[in-house]
Amino acid sequence: MDIVVQPSVSWMDLNDQIKHSGLFFPVDPGPSARIGGMVGTNCSGTNAVRYGTMKDWVVNVTVVLADGTVIKTRRRPRKSSAGYNLTSLFVGSEGTLGLVTEITLKLAVVPPETSVAVVTFPTIRHAASAAAQVMRAGVPVAAMELMDEVQMKVVNRFSGTLSGVKDNIELVEEIAKRHGGGEFEFTRDADEQRTLWSARKEALWSMLALRQKGAEVWSTDVAVPLSRLADIIEISKREMDDLGLFAGVLGHIGDGNFHESILYDNTVPSERAKVERCVHDMVDRALEMEGTCTGEHGIGLGKKTFLAQELGPNTLLVMRSIKQALDPHWLMNPGKIMDVPG
Repeated sequence: MDIVVQPSVSWMDLNDQIKHSGLFFPVDPGPSARIGGMVGTNCSGTNAVRYGTMKDWVVNVTVVLADGTVIKTRRRPRKSSAGYNLTSLFVGSEGTLGLVTEITLKLAVVPPETSVAVVTFPTIRHAASAAAQVMRAGVPVAAMELMDEVQMKVVNRFSGTLSGVKDNIELVEEIAKRHGGGEFEFTRDADEQRTLWSARKEALWSMLALRQKGAEVWSTDVAVPLSRLADIIEISKREMDDLGLFAGVLGHIGDGNFHESILYDNTVPSERAKVERCVHDMVDRALEMEGTCTGEHGIGLGKKTFLAQELGPNTLLVMRSIKQALDPHWLMNPGKIMDVPG
């Protein structure tokens, strides 16, 4: 139940190749994502609420270090207590510690039964509150997604055995009604499931298709504890609407992670400035709520200041020491996560 791949393999192509085995790779970010980039950012996706993030599915990686040394972080067993957990060190390092050339991935069994449903709520706070209650009730949803009125609706997907799926649906419907939710609209077959779910997976691309000359989409994410999810989404949505631009909220609300996507004219400095302020306010708010500046997108160049704010100088010093030890000349993706020493 594992497979060895190289970094340029698409997760969608991988699942297509193994679809007749009864197994699948459950980490599902954007449709164009490839395994190497997914390792670099410790990405996740709609399935994270049940299956976890990339770090949970990487058995080992083969890495070329800055001096040309080739290492393999561990062997093939699913569990090991042998030495430092170097695999997790490289997963999420954004290419700053070495060049990943091969990855061993765990695979999961395809659930025998899956159901997809849509339910509407009177406000985005009602939707987020219902999502948090579903998680506290222990319902094993495979995914639970939020799309505001600009994007779509709330999409829930259930998976497991047939009897288990029916029981879970009944409990979620009960919780949703307590939070003002409407009737659940269920898909009738696998084709409808794919159609409905693709609307969520392709949300960003749909927004990109609306761009005119000079327009850009600013898409970013944060994550907070589930207990603060309704608060931050409600405030952030209101501030985003006040921009007067085409913008929407969507997210993996089952694990407290959500995104803002804002369409703006990059040729107008004042418009970009107000979008930047809105996004920065959202990140600051997440940190105030004991959250993180990025649930799955990574730090890159744009969130280095927030990383320092989130982790503090001592933690960053440890990270910098690791970087210095493995890449003393700062050759690997210089400037990402941390500034190159002056």
